[in-house]
Amino acid sequence: MVKLYDGGVYLVNGSEIVPEAEAAKVEALTGKAAVKEEAKKGTIAYSIMEAHNTSEDMEHLKLRFDAMASHDITFVGIIQTAKASGMEKFPIPYVLTNCHNSLCAVGGTINEDDHMFGLSAAKKYGGIYVPPHIAVIHQYMREMHAGCGRMILGSDSHTRYGALGTMAIGEGGGELVKQLLRDTYDVAYPGVVAIYLTGKPNPGVGPQDIALAIIGTVFKKGYVKNKVMEFVGPGIASMTTDFRNGVDVMTTETTCLSSIWKTDEDTRSFLALHGRGEDYKELNPADVAYYDGCVSVDLSTVKPMIALPFHPSNTYEIDELNANLGDILRGVEKEAARISDGRASFTLTDKIVDGKLQVQQGVIAGCAGGNYTNVIEAAHMLKGRSCGAGEFSLAVYPSSQPVFIDLVRKGMIADLMEAGAIIRTAFCGPCFGAGDTPCNNGLSIRHTTRNFPNREGSKPGNGQMSAVALMDARSIAATAANGGILTSATEYDCWGDVPEYSFDKTVYDARVYQGFGSGETEKSLVYGPNIKDWPEMSPLTDNIVLKVCSKILDEVTTTDELIPSGETSSYRSNPLGLAEFTLSRRDPEYVGRSKEVDKLEKARVKGQDVTALEPELTAVFDTIRTIPGQEQVEIAATEIGSMVYANKPGDGSAREQAASCQRVIGGLANITREYATKRYRSNVMNWGMIPFQTTDELNFEVGDYIYVPGIREALDGDLKNIKAYVIKDGAAKELNLYVADMTKEERAIVKAGCLINYNKNRRNAQ
Repeated sequence: MVKLYDGGVYLVNGSEIVPEAEAAKVEALTGKAAVKEEAKKGTIAYSIMEAHNTSEDMEHLKLRFDAMASHDITFVGIIQTAKASGMEKFPIPYVLTNCHNSLCAVGGTINEDDHMFGLSAAKKYGGIYVPPHIAVIHQYMREMHAGCGRMILGSDSHTRYGALGTMAIGEGGGELVKQLLRDTYDVAYPGVVAIYLTGKPNPGVGPQDIALAIIGTVFKKGYVKNKVMEFVGPGIASMTTDFRNGVDVMTTETTCLSSIWKTDEDTRSFLALHGRGEDYKELNPADVAYYDGCVSVDLSTVKPMIALPFHPSNTYEIDELNANLGDILRGVEKEAARISDGRASFTLTDKIVDGKLQVQQGVIAGCAGGNYTNVIEAAHMLKGRSCGAGEFSLAVYPSSQPVFIDLVRKGMIADLMEAGAIIRTAFCGPCFGAGDTPCNNGLSIRHTTRNFPNREGSKPGNGQMSAVALMDARSIAATAANGGILTSATEYDCWGDVPEYSFDKTVYDARVYQGFGSGETEKSLVYGPNIKDWPEMSPLTDNIVLKVCSKILDEVTTTDELIPSGETSSYRSNPLGLAEFTLSRRDPEYVGRSKEVDKLEKARVKGQDVTALEPELTAVFDTIRTIPGQEQVEIAATEIGSMVYANKPGDGSAREQAASCQRVIGGLANITREYATKRYRSNVMNWGMIPFQTTDELNFEVGDYIYVPGIREALDGDLKNIKAYVIKDGAAKELNLYVADMTKEERAIVKAGCLINYNKNRRNAQ
């Protein structure tokens, strides 16, 4: 059972929840009256953020992190941006892993060129370089860098090490650049929500089941959005740290900002096992701690779960699904038809065979599924059994070479292989569409992190569509033992016999380049032909004209729809090359529209007559000049950019390319009802786009123009009432916009045109 409290709560002595409305009980329990503002300081999160805050204002944090991590989809762009901004060395440990663009068969030598760039950057600036197939990013950070009381920033949304006492945050590359320049991560003090655990998981129930039960309850309510999830309660002791890691990494799918867990002797043992016992510190909330909400989870009531396409929050108990297959699967088929928009067909009810659901593929992989405990349990399930010779296949990706080595030594890999499972190296590909893409109309069950539309690599635009359902490794293994017939792990009795893990870092000693603190600045970066610098971007003018180039009315627009993952990853180091894929799965005409607008802006900057390129602008500006106070507006002094409207964009990945790809082909603003995540909104601002919001009726369509006068002045104001005008049919119709709070630095970055311009301006002013 997962219960949400309606308001704030006090946690007393770490064991008793007192709703805020019943605060008088706190005095009865402690002998002291509850003081909310003081009790807020009693959370674990508060103490960690206070220790990392460089300002004296805890309401407006300016944080510096202890370490950072990036993978090979993001680190090239980050280093290029930091280099252009004047960086001379990595000031904190910066780990560059190669676990996303690992398959160099994708894109010829392009991916390996990125890897060589990363190695050269680690040597030049003093970084830590983890070669391909050695470890996935988050497992390496768990094993080698996370520690109690620390903060780590990563350019991957699943940067979560809370179960090791580390507050970790996944953000876009711009925020990592700021740390490399010794600037700060600026954020309003976030709410902190208690995740109060009781009971003990039943045999066969794994970390993914616990995570999906929580996600399914909180996501749609926005209960923990941009907040810190703080795990407390006696139930923590019922799980090993390896198990907790599997729950923790999935907190990203709730849209929380970060996570933190109370620590105990098992945390100490995990760190000691990895040679870092000195990094342990006991973390507990104070005797009285106030939380902005509470999610109470009785672990003993959680059953094996499944998150059906097309979101981790689309959750059901497996038994519930099996009892109502037709009704539930028909609902998913309707959503598939909406997503594919007639370009492809995806069906599920045809996979019901004799009242059971036949799936085509199983995958256990990455930072969520490839952990030691998960693979051990799967191996026990499949020992002496067979996946069958039918359409179902199973692939297992251990999360790091040390995990892989111990599984080999214990004979578990042999047990899996004898059952027919394919064993692969540490690689994140199945999580984002660069590995094990299912067959057309296939359903894959995966212990990975996401199941967004087409994230698994299918292409509805080419008539192909498949989908992913998320499950725990235990139920995936049980399903594999039944030849792909969907099966709950609790139908078997083989769980819980997990031998002690033996960590051996010999492979890290042999292969990981440890260069922190010893950069050789005279060395050169190694560039491949696909590694390109960022193009020039214009500073913001006083008045702007936006052309509506896409209007998306879906309830939520994911970052995978803004910029697809998968095979496009080969172009991640080529801003203009990657931008060709922007919105390609959602609005294939967007790129052409935006590039036409970009031609106009580039011509304007060069002093050319833009009306010669786009005659309709003459009428547009004639209409603008009918607006009182705008009679003297000049085309040559007015920045022209494209605009994307989406109801709620940015759910999912931290990849800055979701914003930068819009920007480099002319994007100047987003207009939304709300932003799904802080990280996407931060990306928008760091790339010089204005994060507009509106509550007005949408009286504009693709192809219309929106005029925003006095935008630079508005960015210096309270941001609450920004008057804009839809220019349409010879008339200017008012549109009320606003921008949620921005820091002084964020306002300056947008006015400069992007973070690179902002940093160049600072250097020139020195």
